[in-house]
Amino acid sequence: MKNKVMTFSLITILALSSVSAFASNDLDVALQSNLSYEQKVVQLVNVEREKNGLPALYLVNSISNVARAKSQDMADNNYFSHQSPTYGSAGDMLLRYGITWSAWGENIASGQSTPEKVVSAWMNSPSHRENILSRNFVFIGVGYATNSTGKAYWTQMFTRDEK
Repeated sequence: MKNKVMTFSLITILALSSVSAFASNDLDVALQSNLSYEQKVVQLVNVEREKNGLPALYLVNSISNVARAKSQDMADNNYFSHQSPTYGSAGDMLLRYGITWSAWGENIASGQSTPEKVVSAWMNSPSHRENILSRNFVFIGVGYATNSTGKAYWTQMFTRDEK
């Protein structure tokens, strides 16, 4: 009987380990997908800048971390605004995360399912297009998150100085 209990315990532990590994793999795949989406947005933005004779923006992970936090904040708290009830403005948020700047800009979007769709929407909006094509910015960070229903939230943050 003791061996049967021990065998059952071992099988249970292995089964739980497999479930845990499966859940972890799902999370890793989702995270990788989000990062790929964010990188694709930067690539598409730089194509637009190149078409307009502008230098490419440099992707900065620390700025992406802030943009990602903003997207997640909007998804978690069910709002869509440049002014976060949690963090304030994008400029405030960047400083809170230790990123200094001499100029900053922010583009947000919600509902677009792909990087191509969100960049197209931004390029068709004069104020968002102005941020993307601004000579004032050198660095970019992009964040993508979804809420519990799968609705997408996108954030681009641009800065001039990132030290």
